Amino acid sequence: MTSHEYVHGYSERESVRLSDQANTLEELLHSDTKYPAGSKVLEAGCGIGAQTVILSKNSPQAHITSIDISEDSLNLAKERAAGEGVTNVEFRVENIFDLPFEDERFDHIFVCFVLEHLKEPVEALASLRRVLKKGGTLTVIEGDHGSCFFHPETDAGVKAWNCLIEVQARLGGDSLIGRQVYPLIKQAGFKDVVVSPRMVYSDSSLPHMEEGFVRRTIIPMVEGVRESAIEMGIIDAETFDRGIEDLHRTATEYGTFNYMFFKGVGRK
Repeated sequence: MTSHEYVHGYSERESVRLSDQANTLEELLHSDTKYPAGSKVLEAGCGIGAQTVILSKNSPQAHITSIDISEDSLNLAKERAAGEGVTNVEFRVENIFDLPFEDERFDHIFVCFVLEHLKEPVEALASLRRVLKKGGTLTVIEGDHGSCFFHPETDAGVKAWNCLIEVQARLGGDSLIGRQVYPLIKQAGFKDVVVSPRMVYSDSSLPHMEEGFVRRTIIPMVEGVRESAIEMGIIDAETFDRGIEDLHRTATEYGTFNYMFFKGVGRK
């Protein structure tokens, strides 16, 4: 699949980060996604199943098919689902750009943190639209790294953060895709598109956000591109490491951190 490069890698640490991210953001991102009993739902790009478990819990009587191009990720997703007692999900290794399903197979489609990694996001959504029933819904959730601002803000902290944006761009992805959710869904042929921004805010009065989002989700995500950023000549090791130290200060008594996700829903 030439259209896919996963900037964060497939390490065990990345699996932990994805789990922490899903758990911390569950209410903010997923509380209003619930599918009726008997619905056929396709989750495209399920990864290690962090969102899958939440989908299943919110819609326990829906029939969910979760696909991913990585067999290793799917194996982790299966283990996670089994551990959580999930029984309404079928996992399959499939390519979003070459789906084996017949036209109008699914009532609803769910895509979370996938488009940012694709070189052709509109084509991916158009491919998914083919297997969606008329009147069915598409839900897309993406972050936007350009929406991030924090205190204290230092030069090294900003440079380390921007490594995420630059590395992903060089791999063919787009970490600024959150602001594009509306036009992407529209360009793929969906109608009645509605996008709602979901802001994450953290300060020391919200220790669960400092720990779950900043320390365990955001900072490990930045750290994950360290080697690539240095090899690409984007930043030197000393500046990057100083930037990481500075980002940790945003999760201390006088620090704050802000980040925006965008959730879009369209109809076929």
